Amino acid sequence: MGRAFEFRKARKLKRWGQMAKTFTRIGKDIVIAVKEGGPDPDTNSRLRAVMQNAKAANMPKENVERAIKRATDKDQGDYKETLFEGYGAHGIAVLVETATDNNNRTVANIRSYFNKCNGNLGTQGSVEFMFDHTCNFRLKSEGLDAEELELELIDFGAEEVFEDEDGMMVYGGFSDFGALQKYFEEHNIEILSSGFERIPQTTKELSEEQQEDVNKLLEKLEEDDDVQNVYHTMA
Repeated sequence: MGRAFEFRKARKLKRWGQMAKTFTRIGKDIVIAVKEGGPDPDTNSRLRAVMQNAKAANMPKENVERAIKRATDKDQGDYKETLFEGYGAHGIAVLVETATDNNNRTVANIRSYFNKCNGNLGTQGSVEFMFDHTCNFRLKSEGLDAEELELELIDFGAEEVFEDEDGMMVYGGFSDFGALQKYFEEHNIEILSSGFERIPQTTKELSEEQQEDVNKLLEKLEEDDDVQNVYHTMA
């Protein structure tokens, strides 16, 4: 198995356990998608993808419909997507993806978390280059063969295909999302969920005590309502 498989296996153990947090994140994704491409999922591929993720997370249909309606309200502000970069304790690189309607609040909060946990908020580009920006799809695996599918998808940007207990996983480059999504839809391959991840090119082994130092920062970041995803180079 490749790097995407190992990353996914490790990350699954550390996923947010709070359903409310997951629903909040998906709700913001819906607003961003609607503002970008309109409320009709048939003509808005990003919204279509977010709605698949909502279903996979068991988000109630009425919550999804409410989020779409809220997004079309002229009083609903835009969420700005901002990437923060820095270092946690013991030289661990950290990337923080946020979606916020109050950038000043978010900047102040993120900076305070780094400062309180012996880290440093960096400048743009200071650690982003240490991560590969990827897209991923979780497919219904019935009737699919990983090796055959990988050969079919190479020309569409797929870099790694494997099966696990959640379905058939396909990873590709960030810019290949649209081509892969179109292929699956045109070939009637059911997409269970999809998204983007940043996979560290290298990771750093720490002692249990050092890991606790880094986890203090990661926990504060993941608890913040403006934070969508957190990535790091700790093994």
